[in-house]
Amino acid sequence: MAGCLSPEEQHWWNLWTNEQDGEAANQLVQQYDYLVSYHVQRISAHLPKSVSKDDVRSLGMLGLYDALKKFDRTRDLKFDTYASFRIRGSIMDGLRKEDWLPRSVRDRAKKIEQMTEKLEQKLQRPVTSKEIALELGISPEEVEETVKDSLFSNVLSMEEKPKDGNEEHKEGIGYSIPDDQTYTPSESMIKKENYAELAKEIDRLNEKEKLVISLFYHEELTLTEIGQVLELTTSRISQIHAKAIYKLKTSLHELITG
Repeated sequence: MAGCLSPEEQHWWNLWTNEQDGEAANQLVQQYDYLVSYHVQRISAHLPKSVSKDDVRSLGMLGLYDALKKFDRTRDLKFDTYASFRIRGSIMDGLRKEDWLPRSVRDRAKKIEQMTEKLEQKLQRPVTSKEIALELGISPEEVEETVKDSLFSNVLSMEEKPKDGNEEHKEGIGYSIPDDQTYTPSESMIKKENYAELAKEIDRLNEKEKLVISLFYHEELTLTEIGQVLELTTSRISQIHAKAIYKLKTSLHELITG
């Protein structure tokens, strides 16, 4: 790590490591603040408007400071990489602990899910967000945004690790790097099948939706950056992303329950 640092950065790291100097900590936090900003921007793009970006940033800063306290400079690991896991883990853990999805959104999500099942049984085919919106008396945009918010909430729940009764050694997302080799053969097979089904469903999206999904999840561009690439507003890219997620969720739900 030392070879990558400027003399000034090396000075602050030495002060922090050897003396736990408060000013050194402040300087290092400022130095790596860009990591917090990056993860806040990436994660906030998925969250409902009711979630304050300042709150998300506070969680990220806690992760950065935790990374400073626990980073072992003798390991062959860049601090940027280590801190990124801690920052993202702190944000995700914080979001899981708070009931950030308003009750009204949860209720609307449940109504949308029930209406989706009802219409699909009646029409014997996948239904569109417009058809659901018409039945519920809301806009298609509300349907898509609600599904997107609910989907992210479900992802948070799925990622939460089960309690083992030992809170002292409890690990959160980002605090350890997942190791695919720990999967059992059956789990690995199911995982591969799920990825294969997801790939098929993505391929069925229209070209613009596929491009947005690819740029967002594969190239890791923000919605704003994708808008600049496609010469569309961030709001329009958000709509395309929400519609694509809605299509994927409904088609995969049909596969699972079908």
